[in-house]
Amino acid sequence: MGLWRTALAVRKPFVGGNWKMNLNRREAAALSAAVANRCDETHDTDVAVFPPFTALDAVAKQIGSGSVWLGAQDFYHEPHGAYTGEVSLGMLVDCGVSVVLVGHSERRHVLGESDTLINEKAIAALEAEMQIILCIGETLAQREAGKTDAINAGQLLSGLAGVTEQQMSRVTIAYEPVWAIGTGKTATPRDAQAAHKRLRCVLGDGLSWSGSVAEQVRVQYGGSVKPDQAPQLICGDDIDGFLVGGASLNADDFLAIIGATESR
Repeated sequence: MGLWRTALAVRKPFVGGNWKMNLNRREAAALSAAVANRCDETHDTDVAVFPPFTALDAVAKQIGSGSVWLGAQDFYHEPHGAYTGEVSLGMLVDCGVSVVLVGHSERRHVLGESDTLINEKAIAALEAEMQIILCIGETLAQREAGKTDAINAGQLLSGLAGVTEQQMSRVTIAYEPVWAIGTGKTATPRDAQAAHKRLRCVLGDGLSWSGSVAEQVRVQYGGSVKPDQAPQLICGDDIDGFLVGGASLNADDFLAIIGATESR
């Protein structure tokens, strides 16, 4: 059974729905209401939704102080200033946001965010008492070049540079193989578990924290998860939930993925 099975018993699954640049306020309110109404019966999985900025208030009214957390897809690391078009953590807190995404592959590879900026964002969010989901993952070219482990370890270590052991209690890692996002492809359960286990080893060996941190940090899988794939993926000892993209835009699909974690 060993270390990882022992850790499994104390890590509560976590499922996040990243709506990306989709849904108007009315659509977002309806979707969040459908999710929140049925998640009130869910006690064994943490759930968060990440609507676009324009729908944060509408979604906050629907989920209230219930079991679904309100998340934000992005933010700027400075508290205020002349940063046209940006949104600060204080503004997000004012909307009821408690968890933020950091380093999503689309921020890295489409919008050009650097490892340095991603680390600055992670530190700023943790200092603001937010929870964060730090996203990491390799592209298809990197995977085919045999660089998967090196890329993932590098992104993990750079993203968490300067994070304290105490702050790690508010960190979740999302492994999102970039080659699987929006392509209809998904890592096999075996490949996903192997990648997650290696990440947990990096957490245990590559940073100056006690060994318990690696055991306690939740690691989500985030590669185009669908309801029919979730039950097999969640069986991996080191897979602690999902960061869901397209499937989170359908309440039934999203709830089915959440339900898969309940059987773990």
